[in-house]
Amino acid sequence: MERGLTLLVAALVAHLSFSNAQVDITRSGCGVTKLCVETPDDCAPDGTDNCLFTSVIAAPVAPSGAMLSIELRGDSSGYIALGLSADASAVTTMLFICASSSATNTFFFSIMTVNSADGVLTPATEPVSDVNGMVTGDVIKCTFNIMSVDAPTLSIILGTGTTNGATIGPFNAALNSGPLVLANPASNVVATAGPNVTTAAAPPTMPNSGGAVQPHAVLLLLSVLSLAVMLRGGSCG
Repeated sequence: MERGLTLLVAALVAHLSFSNAQVDITRSGCGVTKLCVETPDDCAPDGTDNCLFTSVIAAPVAPSGAMLSIELRGDSSGYIALGLSADASAVTTMLFICASSSATNTFFFSIMTVNSADGVLTPATEPVSDVNGMVTGDVIKCTFNIMSVDAPTLSIILGTGTTNGATIGPFNAALNSGPLVLANPASNVVATAGPNVTTAAAPPTMPNSGGAVQPHAVLLLLSVLSLAVMLRGGSCG
């Protein structure tokens, strides 16, 4: 049974509940046109195995911000969530929640902040648009746009939680990406490289060029000269 939503206008969202949407999420474009973060590594969001996955496309917004186009997919009978944090030491993280109502198995969307110290969730608002979501069994998929973000580097947190009807339960983080440059789709390629990703090897140490003398060669030359002076001095007399 599939239930979902479509919201085509920008709004300050705290909680929305709608129905009837189709959402298709794949790895196509990961590392090239979109930044992808997932657990387990390289899992397939369009498959049947457990996969908590998000992708981000950042488009510049004047004067200095960006609009983030988000895909989010995960396995949960409650909710899945994308967290964004500008600072590892930040007290709160903004959570964008795609959820299934435990009473009706219908999709709803919510935004909250979570306190890193005590895990307390607080309803929040943020301009979003084009929210689409669907629930198929325990698989939740959604897409949405975050209208304006002014931090070029953010940490992505993925996690899940429970719902009681439309009430959001505690957030359980499953992955923290660490700081990522969201406008660079390949900014985490090395960190999340799997068997199908080739990472660049460290550049080899090149021989000295241009006639410059390396420090160890200078020390060796000075030692040789000192020894020669001592030998000449000892032969005088």
